[in-house]
Amino acid sequence: MDFDIIKSSLPLLLAGAGVTIEITVLSVGFGMAIGIIISLIRMSRVRIVRFIGDVYVHFLRGTPLLVQIFLVYFALPALINHKVDAFFAAIFACSINSGAYVAEIFRGGIESIDKGQMEAARSLGMTWWQAMRYIILPQAFKRIIPPLGNEFIAMLKDSSLVSVIGFEELTRRGQLIIARTYASFEIWLSVALIYLVMTFAVSRLVAMMERRYKKNEQ
Repeated sequence: MDFDIIKSSLPLLLAGAGVTIEITVLSVGFGMAIGIIISLIRMSRVRIVRFIGDVYVHFLRGTPLLVQIFLVYFALPALINHKVDAFFAAIFACSINSGAYVAEIFRGGIESIDKGQMEAARSLGMTWWQAMRYIILPQAFKRIIPPLGNEFIAMLKDSSLVSVIGFEELTRRGQLIIARTYASFEIWLSVALIYLVMTFAVSRLVAMMERRYKKNEQ
């Protein structure tokens, strides 16, 4: 094993890891906003509204993220007759994909809250949205921290797929370094270890947040 190649390549790989984290944070952040909206849509009493939410979730969960990236980066420009930036394509595809999974996470969290709490809030004069915002969602959020953490970790790893459109995150940086140095083993091992460190750090952070919420409840 050539440690000199690893040492010289590490700054570029760490810069790529920073881009990977940026993609993940933005995608899951937008995904949470989308997911909250879609989860509420899927619980709507209006059938057509609920149907739209169901189609969104089933389509994005039932098709590979890689295909969704291709649709945004290659198919969308043909539809709108305008080139799509690789960064926009990466964030957009990952966000709508994450939104579908987060929607199910939020829906499960909301439905786990006793229905009597919504009824009590409404009896106190709150609107449905006020009850959801101040009573239901805060409690649901505490319960969905672990699955949200899992979604963040999954997106952290799945973001490597944006390398296929030439976006230079960690995996793509590794490919470019290998093309120059031919040090496949050293570079891919380094890439794998960097991903491992990032996912381990996120899992520890999620566990810490979960313990803090449990402590506050006590």
